[in-house]
Amino acid sequence: MISDFESFKAGLNLSKLEICRALYRQNGGTIRVKREHVAVRNLVRIIDSALRLTSAKGFHAMSLRDLCADSGFSIGGLYAYIRSKDDLIPLIQSHGFMLTRRTLIDCTRDVSDPTARLLTAVKAHVYLSEILQPWFYFSFMEARNLPAPHKRAAIETELEIENIFHDIISEGMEAGVFQPAHADARLVASLCKAMMQDWYLKRRKYRIQQVDATQYAAFIGTVLERYLLP
Repeated sequence: MISDFESFKAGLNLSKLEICRALYRQNGGTIRVKREHVAVRNLVRIIDSALRLTSAKGFHAMSLRDLCADSGFSIGGLYAYIRSKDDLIPLIQSHGFMLTRRTLIDCTRDVSDPTARLLTAVKAHVYLSEILQPWFYFSFMEARNLPAPHKRAAIETELEIENIFHDIISEGMEAGVFQPAHADARLVASLCKAMMQDWYLKRRKYRIQQVDATQYAAFIGTVLERYLLP
């Protein structure tokens, strides 16, 4: 079980190298660097820089020269990994999605009680979005401006994460733990996702209220328990 944000952060294996290694192997036709350990390390730098610049000025306002200046690559060095700025989009999307899916599945895999499993998934998502806020912000705010294929991929990614919560809620209803007469599993999962999105989209509001990630995750859990439990 996850207790609070600090214990989650300390215990979670947020290996960017591991995720970028998978990305490198998936994009062998695009990335023209043969030494895997070098390419993986540099992918971390490129993605971190892209997210940092996107948060500061927006993805469409960012240029490859901006990316070079921030990451320390030359234009030629950058071209060994991406041919254009659009090549960054699937790398950024896949990086955050793979981390999110793996974290939610790993954190809930051994939790059998539906209530505890749902609350664990909520905590994992809120805490992860606190650590990876630039990616979560990118995936929501920039998706509407992406080219059509990437926009569809972003929507599909969003739905797949929501489906994890939908499945937990549905299983709880089928087991008689949650009240099926009170809710539609899809709507509850959508509402849950919307509450979690509010955390990483409106950080300033919660800082003013002096609410931290642990408190906010607990609040969402309380709302869900009061609605779903007898």
